[in-house]
Amino acid sequence: MTLFRKSLLLALSFVLLTGCKDKKKPSLAGDEPVEVTDFVDFFQPTDLPFAFEDSLLLKKDNDSLRISYKVFTQFVPDSVLGKVFGKDKKLKIYPLGKTKVDGAETYLFAKVVGAGKKAAFIIALDKANTFLASLPAIRTDLPKSSVRTTVIDRRYTITKTQLRKNTDGSLSEGKDVYVLNADAKNFMLIMTDALEDKVTELINPIDTLPRKHKLSADYTTGKLNLVSIRDGRKADRLTFFIHFEKDNGACTGELKGEAMIRSANLAEYKVGGDPCVLQFRFTSSSVTLKEMEGCGAHRGLRCAFDGFFPRKKEVKPKTVKTKLTKRK
Repeated sequence: MTLFRKSLLLALSFVLLTGCKDKKKPSLAGDEPVEVTDFVDFFQPTDLPFAFEDSLLLKKDNDSLRISYKVFTQFVPDSVLGKVFGKDKKLKIYPLGKTKVDGAETYLFAKVVGAGKKAAFIIALDKANTFLASLPAIRTDLPKSSVRTTVIDRRYTITKTQLRKNTDGSLSEGKDVYVLNADAKNFMLIMTDALEDKVTELINPIDTLPRKHKLSADYTTGKLNLVSIRDGRKADRLTFFIHFEKDNGACTGELKGEAMIRSANLAEYKVGGDPCVLQFRFTSSSVTLKEMEGCGAHRGLRCAFDGFFPRKKEVKPKTVKTKLTKRK
């Protein structure tokens, strides 16, 4: 009896092992339907934070990992791809990874390649592996003037960053932060830090005012640092406009007002209701600014109006002489 039981167990083990060997993982590259568990298992677990960068889209793909459009759209609405790729269905889709929230959602990361376009998507599924929402993480068909990256961190917060180099060499950065709203079935924008529009050409709002006073002139250090002085409403005053940028545009300041002339080469801005007190000390070829009391309302926190500005030579318009011919 014991020998019979042993033989039976061996036979059952052989059948089970043979069955396991015969059971193959379904291909996701074809047109045949697959189970959602097979679809999700095809994406390998990855650690967070996970970064989506241009290099990820440019990397050569392994076609053995390809997912067909028909299989992919079994579980992800075709409108997700349509928003980026239009009606193109000849798309190559590759798994980039996945991460799972304990007892809750699963996030799938997929790369999609079409005619002249590449993009990466973050796709959220609920506990039953039903589609909830998607978010394009990065794509190649956007303007090349900026560098874009997207990062999903350990708290499942998604941060899209845009970095742009300005014509003056400085950098501008913008950010959008998203989280999954499972109840609303979308990725919700919770914070935005708009890409700063850097000033590349400064417009002087007092440029057309009279400049008959001996101190009236433009004092500059580059295109974006200007102390403009013009005649005041009265003989003992000067109208001024100041704009400066420091640390490659990281700190800026701007102030327009009227300064009292205290002596032949000294003027001071001091008005009721504004704690800012600013001193102008002139020479025949320059002006030096000195922030005497806090002007924080008119500038960044880490810079001041202090500085030296050389006087710019005034370019007067040329007069065109016309010859008069005498009539005989």
